[in-house]
Amino acid sequence: MMSLRFYNTMTRSLEEFKPIKPGEVRMYTCGPTVYAPAHVGNYRAYTFEDILRRYLIYKGYRVTQVMNITDIDDKTIRDSSAKGITLKEHTQPLIDMFFEDIDRLNIQRAEYYPAATEHIDEMVAMVKKLLERGHAYRSGDSIYYKISTFPKYGSLSHMKIEELMAGARIDSDEYEKETASDFALWKGWTEKDGAVFWETSLGKGRPGWHIECSAMSKKYLGEQFDIHTGGVDNIFPHHENEIAQSEGAAGKKFVNYWLHNAHLIVESKKMAKSEGNFFTVQDLVDQGHDPLAIRFVLLSTHYRQQLNFTMDGLEAAKAAITRLRDFKSNVESATGSGENKAVNEAIEKAVKGFEEGLDNDLNISPSIAAVFDFVREINSIVADKGLSDSDREEVLKILRKFDSVLGVIFVEESEIEADIEEMIQKRLEARKNKDFQTADKIRDELLSRGIILEDTPSGTKWKRKIS
Repeated sequence: MMSLRFYNTMTRSLEEFKPIKPGEVRMYTCGPTVYAPAHVGNYRAYTFEDILRRYLIYKGYRVTQVMNITDIDDKTIRDSSAKGITLKEHTQPLIDMFFEDIDRLNIQRAEYYPAATEHIDEMVAMVKKLLERGHAYRSGDSIYYKISTFPKYGSLSHMKIEELMAGARIDSDEYEKETASDFALWKGWTEKDGAVFWETSLGKGRPGWHIECSAMSKKYLGEQFDIHTGGVDNIFPHHENEIAQSEGAAGKKFVNYWLHNAHLIVESKKMAKSEGNFFTVQDLVDQGHDPLAIRFVLLSTHYRQQLNFTMDGLEAAKAAITRLRDFKSNVESATGSGENKAVNEAIEKAVKGFEEGLDNDLNISPSIAAVFDFVREINSIVADKGLSDSDREEVLKILRKFDSVLGVIFVEESEIEADIEEMIQKRLEARKNKDFQTADKIRDELLSRGIILEDTPSGTKWKRKIS
């Protein structure tokens, strides 16, 4: 059986996954910077991280996941100041929106969501450690990391330190490759920061963006942990700087496996408001799209491949989810007698295909293909011979296991409105009285309201149409 392997950005190679502690995985996943609503491109990263988490659990690991909330950086200060409100007043609604979105997309909650503003003490302690170890220096009221003291700098992004621009200091949280140099760990207060500052033993000021993740990951995961993820745009400078800070302070290796997802484009173009293709989850929901269809689009392309998010893709996702849920219903209502050897063979084949794909650096496309091959084979068996009680339970058991990773099939239906329930009962009465014209009229009206009825040997079932 193939072992679980990941493509490690640090080594640029596919490596067998071996956790530091057998049976346990500690992972840090880059979360939102809450200066504006997260967009569908951000959720491509969060969905990839969710598939990673879910598959590790599927494999039997106990996962401790940390996802940071960046609620203090240049952009959050800039935008809260522009609105004339406090930092908290600006960021809290966006944090609330983020959690609403991940729930709608069925992204499992991490064990910890540390907010940067709540971990200033930990950041101050790490900056002090870097000063003590000679990796940092003061300049005016600010403190900078001296990258020349860390020979490994550039190892993640595979840049040579002698090729970086030397001498100049960088105050901005985000910057381009060609301007890489010493970066701010602690920013002394200036008028543009307004009321955003902390009085600490380092002086009056605030942390730089990069030190936030180093300090919070250490608090919740320790000085060394298994997996760190994020988008390819995080590789440099953010993750490069995290390594320098964390290893500079601890004197040991920071992370064993670095996983990065590729960008998302929309309708073959870079997402931009000027292109009219910039979408939040709420934008797409307002257009009538089901959040789980959005999820399916985001997860169905390998995380290291660029994803082209299209409206046609959303429609295909709706059809795929409908087929999977219809299969579940078909199996649940199937009857038969005697165990069928072909059922066990189909299950074994599906499990093998599903796991081989995901074991190979979360290559989800062949895994999804294995699930749909399974659907076709079992549907054929149901149509031919039906399913015994034990076979039916085994099929549903393995389907539920697949969905523990996919997260789109076994979703609780929300309660239907009282008037819809009344219409369903009226249709049942009409059918009982052989008034099929009225029954068909009610069925059509319910369909127009997104409710699909299925008449089965065990009674009439309803489901919501995936919009």
